Amino acid sequence: MNYQQLRQELYRIIFGTDTPAGQRFDMFLIYAILISVFAVIMNTVESFSSRFATGFFAIEWLFTGLFTIEYALRIFCSPNRRKYLFSFYGIIDLVSIIPSYLALFVTGAHFLMIIRLVRVLRIFRVLKLVRYMSEADVLARSLYQARRKIAVFFFTVVVLSTLFGCLMYVVEGPDNGFSSIPVSIYWTIVTITTVGYGDIAPHTVMGQFIATLAMLTGYSIIAIPTGIITAELANEIQREKSLYPCPNCVKAGHDRDATHCKWCGAGLGSLDDRFPPRKEF
Repeated sequence: MNYQQLRQELYRIIFGTDTPAGQRFDMFLIYAILISVFAVIMNTVESFSSRFATGFFAIEWLFTGLFTIEYALRIFCSPNRRKYLFSFYGIIDLVSIIPSYLALFVTGAHFLMIIRLVRVLRIFRVLKLVRYMSEADVLARSLYQARRKIAVFFFTVVVLSTLFGCLMYVVEGPDNGFSSIPVSIYWTIVTITTVGYGDIAPHTVMGQFIATLAMLTGYSIIAIPTGIITAELANEIQREKSLYPCPNCVKAGHDRDATHCKWCGAGLGSLDDRFPPRKEF
């Protein structure tokens, strides 16, 4: 087997999902990711970490070495290395192996290996669930379209929190726990978001009145982002429906999973025809 044949064979196994070898490789990779993440989680439990410290250390470096070799092989056999390196999965593959090496210099950095769990998203490719990723695209586009409205809302909340925080600092003061304006703003945000930790509370009548106003303001504005995103989501769903016209009567407005036109009854084709699988490098 020459150099080019080796690259093609590795590409078929590592990047391929339509071949038995590629599916077995991806499933093995997913199991390895889950085991490594589970080991990281259990290593934070004192009763386990004290008894199995050596085992956890060995497991950590075993999977780190495995994922490092896999990452190098992906670069080696990828037909478009630059595209893979800067793709979503390419960046995640790199970031997932960095914490172990970073832990050699920064204590506790190896716990960041939990990011490996994001790599399990490859199961959508393995189990032929890529078509459902388009639903996530609809939500992502809705959030993107609502970004300006959300930014204005966020800025308004920051202004209100600062105003209420300054008032509470003036009224309550350091004696009642409001030691500074930033601490008072923290209390305001906790109150407006209806979290209410209870670590700081007003003691004066005026402070309690301002707190009441902050609570009522929180209940008044907490539903605004939901309404903004819901409206944009409805627009995106309607736009998605208009993208798939009937090949017979050319009318649009069909649901994504519809198999026949609701206007003339003609077939719309399979989901795979309308939503072709995405390619990953």
